[in-house]
Amino acid sequence: MSDEIFQSYGIHRWSQGMFARMENGDLGIVNPARPDAPPAGLPELLHALDARGIHTPVLVRVGAFLRRQIEALNAAFAKAIEANDYNAPYRGVFPIKVNQQAEVIDRIVEYGQPFQFGLEAGSKPELILALSRDLPKGALLICNGIKDAEFIRLGILARKAGINCVLVIESPAEADTVIAEAKRLGEMPALGVRIKLTRRVTGNWADSSGDRSTFGLTTKEVVDLVDKLRDADMLDCLVLQHAHLGSQVPQVIDIRQAVDEACRFYTELRRLGVPLQYLDLGGGLGIDYTGEARASENSINYTMDEYCSNIVETVKYQMDAAEVPHPTLVTESGRAIVAYSSMLLSDILEASYFDRSAPITPEEDDHHMLSDMAAIVEYLTPRRIQECLNDAEYYREELRAMFRRGVIGIEEVARAEQIFLYVIGRIKDLVAQTPDVPAEVREELSAHRDIYRANFSLFQSLPDVWAIDQLVPIAPLQRLNERPTRRAVLSDITCDSDGKIDQFVLGDGIGNALPIHELQHGERYFIGIFLVGAYQETLGDLHNLFGDTNVVTVDFNEDGVLELQNEVEGDTVSEVMASVEYEPKQCLDAFKRIVERGVREGALNPSQRRMLMQTYRDSLNGYTYYEHEEQTHG
Repeated sequence: MSDEIFQSYGIHRWSQGMFARMENGDLGIVNPARPDAPPAGLPELLHALDARGIHTPVLVRVGAFLRRQIEALNAAFAKAIEANDYNAPYRGVFPIKVNQQAEVIDRIVEYGQPFQFGLEAGSKPELILALSRDLPKGALLICNGIKDAEFIRLGILARKAGINCVLVIESPAEADTVIAEAKRLGEMPALGVRIKLTRRVTGNWADSSGDRSTFGLTTKEVVDLVDKLRDADMLDCLVLQHAHLGSQVPQVIDIRQAVDEACRFYTELRRLGVPLQYLDLGGGLGIDYTGEARASENSINYTMDEYCSNIVETVKYQMDAAEVPHPTLVTESGRAIVAYSSMLLSDILEASYFDRSAPITPEEDDHHMLSDMAAIVEYLTPRRIQECLNDAEYYREELRAMFRRGVIGIEEVARAEQIFLYVIGRIKDLVAQTPDVPAEVREELSAHRDIYRANFSLFQSLPDVWAIDQLVPIAPLQRLNERPTRRAVLSDITCDSDGKIDQFVLGDGIGNALPIHELQHGERYFIGIFLVGAYQETLGDLHNLFGDTNVVTVDFNEDGVLELQNEVEGDTVSEVMASVEYEPKQCLDAFKRIVERGVREGALNPSQRRMLMQTYRDSLNGYTYYEHEEQTHG
């Protein structure tokens, strides 16, 4: 039964073996370097962090998972290059925008050293960040995005310091600025050109592909650029062709077709005398958030090996047919590198149950409809489920209407609500045991899902889940050897009705409720939200003034023991206030005057004033999320 419970969350499908159920029912992290070793339990990690004063919600980054993905991508390209007798190397770059956090970038640079793995900067701040990292010799620093003269000057001069910086031209106007800066500095830059492919991919980010995409040059503009660079005696600078295939591309055929078109541009530019050396195919490599292995917005129908093989095979065929030397292959894979490495761990604070297990007996003077509703369970059978559900809804609505009209009192309607919850509970139990229940019945019952409140902000930590219905896997971190008896949606602790998750990755597909255990008194019940390393860490806003969560990086040491490597404290209330133009000290002083007025008017005594002011100061310096009493900051 334990394996069945574990699989009900689809962990075996989406985790690529990085997580496993432990004998005690906890969810554990698997060491990629020692997959046969016992996993490291996530609840145990949270308790160890808690003892150090690092509380939930906490974003946990696993260094070993980041290393695994970098090694896997480079190995897959190496394998495809060898299998296809391809005569040029692969040089990957990580797009900083996918996760700009210093700890992440530093580890990518470290783990990418053996592969000459580089970075991609899409803005001046990202370029400044990248230039401060010691990239391995030969690694690329690709500069995308709209660039002003200062950005371009920085990229040109960086080559003098031995940095392999390539400025990708995104528009005709940018080409003029590049030429002007190069002439002024007397230095020849390394240039790329971003081409708008006509192929449009499918998926959530389809608009980033095709000839209606925001960035890049049209075919006519590309030809004009070649002429412009030739006239400026700078054609030899154009060494890289960039073509963005898309983001999280779900179908492998889209990738092959886009690469095929990119190759046609490459071979034609070579025919025009452009000395291209690099073929940058941008992003596109997706990950399977749901584990379904099919072409959908949250899944993909190919593996990393297939992705690399399709690219290498397609490029080789086109180059050989055109008698063009094989270019160095470049991809800007971000999501596939970092998504697996981060997870948001939180605890459930409370639950609202929309059924009850114990029956309620109507009182003698209660309206007869209470007894009628209570009697529904006497004729509840598999064949009459819909009828019983209809009857329960009818009686409840009638009794509520009576309350509004003053026919029955608040005590009576309260008993009616409890009877209704008992009846719904029995219907849920029967539906769980009955095959082939009509879909409309299950849909009606979904309105009675439990609500579990978790200690996080959807808007701060999972913006894509809120904004574009991105699916991410969610699972309890404990009791995975115990069958969950509840079905729930997750609510965050914001005061916004949109702050909920009601679509879940399950073992048999996508469901509108998460199987979850009933909370036990005195137990901290933890959940994990997985595959959130891409974009989610940097896209969040300050909705309700919830700030960044605590962040830790953990990794396995030489003995295979999970250790804390780095800690970044989450935002305090005062830090968040300052970010929206409030001066915390001014707020403190203003509140102090208000409180002192209360003392003068006799509403507060001096002792209460001291306690109130201390609580205000503590709150200013405290975590923006729910703090258990023993966790409060001093």
